[in-house]
Amino acid sequence: MKNGKHNPLVSILLIILLTVAVAGLGAVVSGGSDDPWYAALNKAPLNPPDITFGIVWPILYTLMAIGAILVRLKAGTFALASAALGIYFTQLAVNLSWSWLFFAFQTPLIALIIIGILWLLIALMIRAFARYSKAAAILQVPYLLWVSFAAYLNAYIVFSN
Repeated sequence: MKNGKHNPLVSILLIILLTVAVAGLGAVVSGGSDDPWYAALNKAPLNPPDITFGIVWPILYTLMAIGAILVRLKAGTFALASAALGIYFTQLAVNLSWSWLFFAFQTPLIALIIIGILWLLIALMIRAFARYSKAAAILQVPYLLWVSFAAYLNAYIVFSN
């Protein structure tokens, strides 16, 4: 403890490491058009080129981690932010499960259900983050919007294949 506050370094490193791990483990199975199964699917008219996902997701993961770090710092201790950060880590796990269910296990319908759960968790995370930092909450809005768009893409695949 330093000046009555816990050193946030361990929490910050945990947030960064877990966020990077989820991003990496999701990327392992997200082959895009290089994946013959995915390439053969009928896709939505607004489906962006593969390169878009490779640009957007790293930005979103960065914004997610910055938001979680802001919450941790504003709370003063991990324990005081445990509810908000618990939602953060839960949505990371659900986010990762979507990638694996959709791409690795090729189950778009189950993935669509999971993306609905992910959307709700992100909305709850925004609300929980706002209790500590409006900036942390606002940083999650692009993520919510992108997951909304991804849900449309996922739904199109479910209903058109």
